Amino acid sequence: MNERELVTQAQSGDFEAFATLVSAHKSKIYNLALKMTGNRPDAEDIVQDTMLKAIDNIEQFRGEASFGTWLYSIALNQTRAHLANQKRTDLRPIEEYLPGADLHAHSPHDRLSLFDWQDPHQLLEQDELREIINRAIEVLPVKFREAFLLRYHEELPIKEVARLIGESVAATKSRVLRARLALRDHLSNVFKDRYGEKVQ
Repeated sequence: MNERELVTQAQSGDFEAFATLVSAHKSKIYNLALKMTGNRPDAEDIVQDTMLKAIDNIEQFRGEASFGTWLYSIALNQTRAHLANQKRTDLRPIEEYLPGADLHAHSPHDRLSLFDWQDPHQLLEQDELREIINRAIEVLPVKFREAFLLRYHEELPIKEVARLIGESVAATKSRVLRARLALRDHLSNVFKDRYGEKVQ
């Protein structure tokens, strides 16, 4: 049974069809929620709230996007609501989330030097740096964190990310780029502390 047929069955009240639809996405939504919130209980709550919201609104799904995209959009809304309830909202510019950042620097050379690391999503493959990067992602403002995770952790195309976060493709590209630069700054600070001037 293909996705469209499963959706039709689910919209007719077939819970097994609904369970089949969400099973392919449940773990990805949990991992996304975990990276957005930084803790398992919150991630589990978001997954549960997402599934409840989806089953309550399955009749509203019109197939304009894939079921997975529709489910992701619900998960993102639930995550945003969860973080807002905890008052963990974006009240500061992204630069202020960088450890040791000098906001009064007049040029890039006035700040801590940036090392020529690989892109953050490539570093995720290296176990040694995984935890460092995860911690760095957790302190990004929500709007940058979600764009980065959807693009590189979930490996969604920019157009799909833009659709999910409700922004233009240009604005989405900007968010992803700024998140990457912020993570690069964070890693530079971490390695500056760890290795000092030995790392170039």
